[in-house]
This record gives sequence, C-alpha cells and structure tokens, in this order.
Amino acid sequence: MNTGEMLRILDSIARDRNIDKSLLIADLEQAMVSAARRYFNTLDTEEFTCTLDPLSGQMSLYRHGEVLEMPPEAFGRIAAQTFKQVMIQRFREDERNSIFDEFSKRVGEIVTGVAQRYEGGSLVVTVDRAEAFMPRSEQIPGEQFQPGDRVRCLLLDVRDVGNQVKIVLSRSHPDFIKRLFEVEVPEVSERIIEIKAMAREAGYRTKIAVSSIDSKVDAVGACVGVRGSRIKNIVDELNGEKIDIVRWNESSQILIANALKPAEVAEISLCFELGRATVVVRDDQLSLAIGKRGQNVRLAARLTGWDVDILTPEEFNKGLEIMSETLQSIEGIAEEQVDRLAALGMVSVFDIEEVGAEVLMTELEIDADGAERLIQIAGERAKVVAEQQQKDKEAAEARRRADEEAARKLLSGELGEGGGDVDPEIAAAAILGAGLLAPPASSEPRADAADHDAEARAADILGGGNGSS
Repeated sequence: MNTGEMLRILDSIARDRNIDKSLLIADLEQAMVSAARRYFNTLDTEEFTCTLDPLSGQMSLYRHGEVLEMPPEAFGRIAAQTFKQVMIQRFREDERNSIFDEFSKRVGEIVTGVAQRYEGGSLVVTVDRAEAFMPRSEQIPGEQFQPGDRVRCLLLDVRDVGNQVKIVLSRSHPDFIKRLFEVEVPEVSERIIEIKAMAREAGYRTKIAVSSIDSKVDAVGACVGVRGSRIKNIVDELNGEKIDIVRWNESSQILIANALKPAEVAEISLCFELGRATVVVRDDQLSLAIGKRGQNVRLAARLTGWDVDILTPEEFNKGLEIMSETLQSIEGIAEEQVDRLAALGMVSVFDIEEVGAEVLMTELEIDADGAERLIQIAGERAKVVAEQQQKDKEAAEARRRADEEAARKLLSGELGEGGGDVDPEIAAAAILGAGLLAPPASSEPRADAADHDAEARAADILGGGNGSS
C-alpha cells in the first residue's frame, strides 16, 4: 500500500470538497472494518477495529483487540469491492453534509452561478461546487437563460432531502431586490438608509419605501444615485423592471400619497376599523393612480398595508350623499352622527354594512337593536347600489366595444370616403369624445381601470400604447 499517495489523495479530496480530513480518515477506517467483516463473514460489529495514522498513513487492523497480521491485499476481490462501496458512500455523505452546512449559512445572500439546463420548467444552476435549482415560481416571468449564462440570484432555501441537498434559488423574491440595493447603495448596507417596506410584481414593477436615520442623507436621492447610476444597475440586472422609490413616512396618509405617485392625490380618508383608505384624485389623475391593469394601486396597497380605493371627487361625493340619505332616513340618526362616521373613514353604505354593529354602537351611541336595524337598511341599499353599479359597468363595457369598433372602421376606411387616410389623432379624439362625455360608471369606491382609462384604450387601438405606469 502506497501510504504517501493515499495521504495526498485524502488531502486533495478534503481541499476540493471542503471536507475535514479527519472525517475522511474515519471513513477509511470504517470501510476497512466492513471489508474485514465481509471477508470473515461475521455479524459482530465489535469484532474488528481499525486505526489509520494521519501522519504516516500506516493502517492497523485489530480483531478482538489483537493486531490482525493479514495485509488488506489478502482480503480478495469481494472484500475489496465492499471497501470501495462503503468508502464512496461515506465520502458522499460527508460531502452532502459539508454542502448543507456551507449553504445553510448563506441563505438570504446573493450568489452567482452558471445556468446549465431546464428541467420541468425549473432552471438548474451550478453554484460553486453544488448544483442548485430555480423553480418556475421563483423565476422572473419571460426571462430565459441559455446554458453557460451567468445567473445572479438569491439563495432562498437549503433542504436536506434523503440522499441529496436541494438548494433553492430565486430571482422573483422581494429580498432579491433588497440585497441588490445593499450591493449597489453603500448607505443601505451600512444601515444609514433603511428599507421599510416593499411590494413587487416580478418582471413588471416594484415599489420600495426607504427612510434615512441621518438627516443629512436623502434616502431617495442616495438610492437613485447621480443621474440614476445606482438604480440603473439594479434595473439592468432585472432586465428593465420598473422600480419606484418611495419616501417612507409614519403618517399613513402621507405614505399612501407617496406610494401612489406619480399620481397626484387630492384627499385621503382612512377607516381604521376596515383597514381601508379611500383616495380621491382628479379625473385626469385617475388612470395614473390606478396604473396599467391596476398595478399602481395594487402595489401601493401592498406597500402600505391598506386596502386602497381610488375615487374621483364626483364618485366620492355621491357615495357620501347616498350614505347620508340612507342613514338620516332612520329615526334617531342625525346629520352630526353621519358626519362622525364619515370622519372615521366610512364613506358609503358598503362600509356601514361591513363595519359591524359594535363599532356603530360605540360611535353613534345607539343600542344593539338600533345598530342591527341600521346595518339591515344599509345592506338593502347597498344591494340596490351594487345592481346599479353592475348595470353601469356593463353599459361602459358596451360603449368601450362600440368605441373600438368605430375606431377600427374609421381607420380601415369603412366609414366615410377616404377613411383609410384619417389622421390617428382625429380618430383618437372621436373615441375620447364618446368616452369622456359618458356618465360615471360607479358611485361607490370600486375603481376599475377598464371603466376609466379611455386614453389608454384609444392609444391601444391606434397602436400607440400607453406610456403611463
């Protein structure tokens, strides 16, 4: 037995696989014991012991405590095969434990790997000396990697599953953006700037609220960088995903207004009992506040933790009028009590029905029977309003389809002589004329981008797209 060569191999394995050399020596001793038991066909686990000198590489085999004067070469082919199998199995277990211990400490960090292949929708990535995978749910929609591409991602989880270690990666998790900010913005890693909240729809848009513990450091400016250099690096890493940096504020009203930017907010009414914020914006800001497919208001709601309803002044006032009219028709309910509910953020009959009797008893100083009767009447009126809302929505949808059909005919030349040469701006004006003069679709705080975004509809029809958020 070439003991020097054996020790050099052990050193190489320990270094390359990050395994303690003493564990490898113990594995060799156990493999030799298994080979001896196989050769002598014994079931007694205590019959044989083995020691290996880590300095000289000299191996000694004992039977019942006495040295077995028999070289390993004399054990034969079957025992040698047993030695090999046990040794390989133990080495693999040591390597698996080493990988698990190493990567468990790195959970939550950004790692860089090399894409290998796709398996059942999951991306297999080699990270250092281990093979990891990124499930479809943790990938950014529409993003594809080719074999050999560099992949920068978040080490999301490490699981010990049977005889292998599963390393889970992610590029869609919100913490991935947090770690990117820590890398690109030194003030974030130094905890001068704190990321207070985040809402993300991977591949499309992210809103992140930041604050600074140092009054001399502008949190938003530091995250953006000079001429947007810092934020640009993060956006490039995310393949163009939009990132809105919002200034954090302890006041929920100010935070909601900041979260809805670039839309300008006219008024915010908070209902703490329902966790709902009713936001009033001008008609020309409605589409901007809602965002494309409702994305802006949806992310703002997740960022702030409030259920956000977007209303125009007309819708807001009409909802208050219906609530006031309904409640004041009940004996014993005065205008001052209605104003008190409105000040608490209850701005429609839907809110009265939802808030519950206990709150009404406390705020309006009425008994349980009166509160239940008030909720019953508000619920009946809410059904009527909901039916009217549905009718208005269907009418608005019919108008939208009619507008699109009229625009299609106008642009294709089916309407009027020479209609195929009509200026697209004139066609858009014709479409907007019908949409903007129509009555509001709803008097209650249930904003629907499809009912309000006439400009976006016209732009889509004309092939111009919508440049708003």
